[in-house]
Amino acid sequence: MNFSDLDLSNQLQYAIDDLGFKNPTPIQYEAFSVIRSGKDVVGIAQTGTGKTFAYMLPILRDLPFLKTQHPRILVLVPTRELVIQAVEDIEKLAKYLNIRVLGVYGGVNINTQKQGIAQGQDIIVATPGRLYDLALSNVLKLKTIQKLVIDEVDVMLDLGFRFQLMNIFDLLPEKRQNILFSATMTEDVAVLIDDFFKNPEKISIAVSGTPLENITQVSYNIPNFFTKVNLLHHLLKDKTTFNKVLIFVGYKRTADLLFKHLEPVFGNESCVIHSNKTQNYRIRSIKQFDAGFNRILLATDVMARGLDFDNVSHVINFDTPDFPENYMHRIGRTGRAEKEGTAILLSTVKEQSFKAQIETLMDFKIPILELPETVKISDVLTDDERPREENEQSKNRTGIEYVPGEAFHEKSEKNSKVNLGGSYRREIAKKYKKPKTRGDKNYNKRNKK
Repeated sequence: MNFSDLDLSNQLQYAIDDLGFKNPTPIQYEAFSVIRSGKDVVGIAQTGTGKTFAYMLPILRDLPFLKTQHPRILVLVPTRELVIQAVEDIEKLAKYLNIRVLGVYGGVNINTQKQGIAQGQDIIVATPGRLYDLALSNVLKLKTIQKLVIDEVDVMLDLGFRFQLMNIFDLLPEKRQNILFSATMTEDVAVLIDDFFKNPEKISIAVSGTPLENITQVSYNIPNFFTKVNLLHHLLKDKTTFNKVLIFVGYKRTADLLFKHLEPVFGNESCVIHSNKTQNYRIRSIKQFDAGFNRILLATDVMARGLDFDNVSHVINFDTPDFPENYMHRIGRTGRAEKEGTAILLSTVKEQSFKAQIETLMDFKIPILELPETVKISDVLTDDERPREENEQSKNRTGIEYVPGEAFHEKSEKNSKVNLGGSYRREIAKKYKKPKTRGDKNYNKRNKK
């Protein structure tokens, strides 16, 4: 099956040819005719299978040219980075079409986005929070929306966007086509579908625990954080093999700490993104990594979810994710577009239970490699790895000495005295008495006599 077997318009086929794509992925092929039918659609496919093209190809195929000011297609994604990427993908597909597309997201001047909407748009790609703000300002009219696409909906709900989604649904016309794409089917996603979708047709290409066949998976059992750092230094020195590496960490502080120990060795080859970084810094890091200016990118799960990077040679799980589905999303960043990729998992003793859950989900044992002899096993521990004191009481105080007492007690005799304002003030007050009543000028004279 190739793209020419689909009923694409000439303009879309020209765009596909320019991109060099020959064969659609299974989700792209299966979703094409279903979305064109106008039915509500729920697509479940693992990360890296081209879900953006899966819903945009059929939408653009049947989207006629109209000189309308208000948008007809609404695409909701969870993060700003995904807005930028989706807009770029749509613009590539609509290269030979007269289609206007605009991305809106928080963290930038809303007035600029209002001006862009006022100029007239056909497709709006947005994060839920900023879209709702624009809708409340009456600049963006949603009653003209014909198709609603919710991409990476499981991440959207994890980030707490359910309230905004409910409000957006209220602003949309009842007669519309709902299209939902996700890598996992969670209970929250199922509730959302039951509440707002009308007899949706489900397209499930692969369960969330099915690893892509073209991704080689290996693992290392590592004692602690700094030994992991030493292993990274050893691996990343091979620039030929590790030519484009995406490193995942679970927390922002871990990302910053790891970057602190990589930057002195690899310099401008490395960059980092997480939600505490500024908008411009994140966008610049993503573009530089995608273009090959940076060889190493450190990222947290939410920041890299759904991002499409070309030719990632390795995904390194610096820590083992506590949710096995997150492992699938991580490794899906490599081995894209039928290319070969490698996923490396680093696990401490505490993380072995998480690794077991991942292997259960995939029904696959990840091979364990021996730690290279040149990698030094560190005995330095981070604050999180150090054993906690069972008793947080000061070490300078014994249990007998520390006896909590009552909160209130009687004042000592010294402290029970009343402050009378000082002897000098009292003597002056006796000598120069004030009139008893205001204006009684003769009071002091009478007392002196």
